[in-house]
Amino acid sequence: MTETRVRPRRAKERRGMHVSRRARVLLAEDDDEMRYLLAGALLKQGHDVVPMPNGLQLLEEVATSERRGDPVDVVITDVRMPGVTGLEALEWLRELGCRAPLLVITAFGDEPTHAEARRLGATAVLDKPFDMEVLTRLVEEVLACPE
Repeated sequence: MTETRVRPRRAKERRGMHVSRRARVLLAEDDDEMRYLLAGALLKQGHDVVPMPNGLQLLEEVATSERRGDPVDVVITDVRMPGVTGLEALEWLRELGCRAPLLVITAFGDEPTHAEARRLGATAVLDKPFDMEVLTRLVEEVLACPE
């Protein structure tokens, strides 16, 4: 299944009026239904969402974005994914120079996982299941706080 970029269209944009830049959110989640739900909640907030099913695609998208000069505003990644895990991706993201806030979601949220995610640069770790409002509020908070 090919992932596509999902971008909301606002009424002003449809009429050709200038709209300020939306936050660009990269979302790596291997569960199709969860990825769909998360992307939908972020779209409702008006963000550009680039969903992907694994950590390898996340790393490729960040590297491509860096080369294009297309900023990434927030990265959200699951921990357990096939191939490159979310924690492995965190390590590589910092090596790639990604300065976006890194939000980690996990169904396996024991303290060692939380500690490792924080050590690798995660801004926050959310344990599944979580209320979508908690995630969307967290995204707004990290976007509101400059480095």
